[in-house]
Amino acid sequence: MKKIIYLSFCIGLFACKPQPIYDYKEEMRNFVCNLSAWAKAQKSLFLIIPQNGIELVTVDGTATGLPAITYLNAIDGHGQEDLFYGYNTDNEATPKEVTNYLISFLTISQRVGNIILTTDYCSAESKMADSYAQNTHYQFLSFAAPERELDAIPNHPIYHENKDTISSLEDAKNFLYLINPENFPSKQAFVEAVCSTNYDVLIMDLFFQNEIAFTANEIEQLRVKTNGGRRLVIAYMSIGEAEKYRYYWKSSWNVLKPQWLDAENPDWEGNYKVKYWDKAWQSLIFGNDDSYLQKILNANFDGVYLDIIDAFEYYENR
Repeated sequence: MKKIIYLSFCIGLFACKPQPIYDYKEEMRNFVCNLSAWAKAQKSLFLIIPQNGIELVTVDGTATGLPAITYLNAIDGHGQEDLFYGYNTDNEATPKEVTNYLISFLTISQRVGNIILTTDYCSAESKMADSYAQNTHYQFLSFAAPERELDAIPNHPIYHENKDTISSLEDAKNFLYLINPENFPSKQAFVEAVCSTNYDVLIMDLFFQNEIAFTANEIEQLRVKTNGGRRLVIAYMSIGEAEKYRYYWKSSWNVLKPQWLDAENPDWEGNYKVKYWDKAWQSLIFGNDDSYLQKILNANFDGVYLDIIDAFEYYENR
C-alpha cells in the first residue's frame, strides 16, 4: 500500500512540475539575431537573408503589430516563396488573399531597407512573365523557378539582365536559385554552367551532391558573370530542420535521437524538425570553428540564405 501511495505521489509531482513555456517566434528571432551577430563579427558585410516565416518582422506576428526592430536590423533581406505562383500547386496563381497577407509583412521589412527576394514556382512562359511583372511592381527581386527542386538553370532570358558588377544586394536586379546540383556531373560542370550566365546573385548549396564542399577558389570563379561583371554568391542553409544527408548527421541518431531532434517532415524525406532554441542544435549551426556557418564563411560566400525559418508554426500548432 505504501508503495502505491509513494508512486502516486511521484507521478503527481511530475505532473505538477512546470514545463518550459516558449515564445516560438521570439526564439527563432533570437536564433537569427545571434547567428547574424556572430557572422558579421567575422565579416561585417556578410548578408543574412531568412526565407519565409515573414511574421517574425513584428513583435506579435500580425501585420499591424510593432516592428521587431532588433530582428529587422540583424538581417539584410527576406526570401519569400510562392508569393504569386505555387502556393497550392506549382504553375498556378497563389490565392490573392495569401499574396496580400504576405505583402503586408514583406513591405514592413522593405521599408527599413531590407531587400525582398521572391521565388515563384511556375513553368509556363506567360506565368513567368506575369510573376516578374508583379514582383517588379513592388520592387522585389524575383526568380521564376520552373522546378521546385531548384535543380536547373532556366532556359528563358534573365529578367532585368545587366552587365554591372554587383557589390551589394541593393545593386542586384535578378537572382538564380540553384541549390540542387544533381543534374551536373561534376563541380566543375556546375561552375562552368553558372559562369556562362549573367545572374546578379546566385543562391547555392555549400556542398556538391551533399558531400564535397565548394572551395573559396571555386566560389571566386562563380562570382564572375559571362559578361565580365561580378555577382554575389550566397549559401543556402536550413536552420529549422536537421537534414539526414548533411555532414553533421551521426549514425547513432538513427537509434538514439538527441533531445533536440524531433519528428521527420512527412513532405521531405530525411528532414527532421528540431527544437531550434536548443543550444546543442544551435552549436551545430554557428558559434564555433566546426559549425556549418563557419564552413560557409571559410568558403568565402557573401552571405547565407536561411531556410525553415517558419519552423515556429510547427510548434505553435502542435
